[in-house]
Amino acid sequence: MPGQPSPRLDQLPSLNESGEVLAVIEASRGSRNKLKFDSALGSFVLHGVLPSGLVYPYDFGFVPSTLADDGDPLDILVLTDEPAQVGVVVPCRLLGVLVAQQGQGRSKVRNDRLLAAAVHSQRYADARVLKDVTRDVLDDVQRFFIAHNEARGQRFEPQGQYGAARAAKLLEEARRRYAG
Repeated sequence: MPGQPSPRLDQLPSLNESGEVLAVIEASRGSRNKLKFDSALGSFVLHGVLPSGLVYPYDFGFVPSTLADDGDPLDILVLTDEPAQVGVVVPCRLLGVLVAQQGQGRSKVRNDRLLAAAVHSQRYADARVLKDVTRDVLDDVQRFFIAHNEARGQRFEPQGQYGAARAAKLLEEARRRYAG
């Protein structure tokens, strides 16, 4: 509406009118840069750089208007045909979730990663459930998060990979937590 301020990216709805999950991209596939949306600045800030030889295997970001157990918006990894630019909002279909704990020693926290396919993907057009994604892709994703956290001096401990129903339940819990 004219004259109305636009919502910040982290305040967008979690779902569009069609019920598709909205993902805000913070790290493009093939990039070493991890940007993070800073709500106070209303902008993306360089949060870290991956070590040489380690890149994001797929687009990575967050689902707006959610609050995960780690205090941040819910993380989402988006399977796409081509890398999306940081800040782009990608409509997705939930495929599953990688349930994990992250941290060091006693300061571990749940830090799940939703797995989704971009609605406008040709390669993943038929992907509807986690089993539609090849085992090597899922293994690569898990190895990436383990290596990424190890490079930061943290542990990432996968607890399991689950389907779209569990992912949808976690999303709904994160939406309720955000709403207060």
